Amino acid sequence: MSYTNKRILVTGGASFIGSHLVESLVAEGASVTVADDLSSGRIEHLASCIKDIAFIKCDLRNTESASLATKGQQTVFHLANIHGGRGFIETHPGEISQNLLIDGNVFRACLESQVENVCYASSACVYPTYMQGSDPERRVRHLSEEMADPFIEGRAAADGVYGWCKLMGEMSLSSYHKQFGLRGVSCRLFTVYGPRENESHAIVAFVARAISRQDPFVIWGSGGQDRNFTYVSDAVEGIKRAASRVFDGSAINIGTDEVTTVLSAAKIICEAEGYLPAQFYFDTTKPEGVYARAASVKKQEDLLGWRPTVSFKDGARETIAHYRRSNSRKQIETNLKEKLFAR
Repeated sequence: MSYTNKRILVTGGASFIGSHLVESLVAEGASVTVADDLSSGRIEHLASCIKDIAFIKCDLRNTESASLATKGQQTVFHLANIHGGRGFIETHPGEISQNLLIDGNVFRACLESQVENVCYASSACVYPTYMQGSDPERRVRHLSEEMADPFIEGRAAADGVYGWCKLMGEMSLSSYHKQFGLRGVSCRLFTVYGPRENESHAIVAFVARAISRQDPFVIWGSGGQDRNFTYVSDAVEGIKRAASRVFDGSAINIGTDEVTTVLSAAKIICEAEGYLPAQFYFDTTKPEGVYARAASVKKQEDLLGWRPTVSFKDGARETIAHYRRSNSRKQIETNLKEKLFAR
């Protein structure tokens, strides 16, 4: 499906991922509206296309705001939510739980505004944590979509309040499709990183530590936990393809099949930055998330005819280059500790 001349709303469009999605849609000739309260998003993220979009500053916890934003839209990419890195989501459960209100308002408004289809930004955090532990007998190496299902025993054990909210968001969208015929898809994003992401997430935190020449170089947890680090341009392409090809309210993984341990990611970033710390320090008092998280990409390849193209090494270099342009070493050293737990 071409997005040219389509009326499209991106909630959370000033966020890290949202702003990249907005730029891509504008480049395709879409008529884009962004709804964002700028609590974590930044208007500067939209600098390249701000003259080509409509911007609504609003809080989608308010039903009237959701109705206003969705009115007259054909497609809604719903990325707005209260989120942050592991440090934030584990220390702000009450705030995170308000995502249930945001999602409920947006889906109902989409139905009332007769939106043609909805693309919901979900998360790999919906998958049961026991499948992602260190026990090899219980661990599932590649998580496939049917393994997270609130209606099947043993498949509803999401990763914290954030994961439960995302799983309930998926269930809500699926229910709207079943009862009302609202077309939509939930995209389960796997550890997206890249330019404009902040230091509360592991990859940008590593970039900041490398540029500031931190030694010992701090890594939260054991360093042995692994992830599918998915570059933001790949995530955007996957989201757009899913929104144009899947309409039955189901979920689909959006991620790479390249598995990288956290320690390996830190070393790759240090190498790209030309820095080798004398010591890596593993801070096991800090939250580290699940032990092993990797996506099955079969449904992604079968339904979307696509797979990510950016390797972690290439994506890391782009992320470092952007971060260097935006931050001085003095700024990094002064504010890093606070930013690790911020939104």
